[in-house]
Amino acid sequence: MSYILYTASFAALAMGTVLYFTRARWLPSVQETFANLNLPGQNYLYSALPGSTSNTFSGDMEAGLSSSTFDLSGNVADGDGRAGLDNAAKREILKIMKRRRLRFDEARRVYMEQRFQANGIGADGRPKDPKFVSFS
Repeated sequence: MSYILYTASFAALAMGTVLYFTRARWLPSVQETFANLNLPGQNYLYSALPGSTSNTFSGDMEAGLSSSTFDLSGNVADGDGRAGLDNAAKREILKIMKRRRLRFDEARRVYMEQRFQANGIGADGRPKDPKFVSFS
C-alpha cells in the first residue's frame, strides 16, 4: 500500500519538476487560452461602470480612457456631439491596460507601436520599406 503512495508522490514531484523547467514553452499558450475565456471575476481591474457603455466622450472618460496628455474633458465641457473614440481601439487599449496593468498613456503607446509594426512602420515613425527615400 505504501508503494502506491510513494510512487504517486514521486510521479507528482517528477511531473511538477518537468513542468517547472519547461514552463517557457507551454505557459504562454495556457495564458492565451485562459485570457480568451470569460470567467467571472476576471475583469476586476478596469471594468466598465454601469451606464458608461455608450459611445460618448464622457463614457470614454468614465472607462479610464483619458489622461493629462490625452484630455477628453474639453470635449465633454464643450458638449461635443461626436461619437467618441473608436470602439475597436478602445477595446484593444482596455485589453492592454488590463493584461499588462498599464496606465492609459502607456497602453495607448503600446497600442500605437503594435499598429505601426503591423503596418510596416518602424519605432522611429519611418516606413520599413527598402524603397523608401527621404530627403531631410
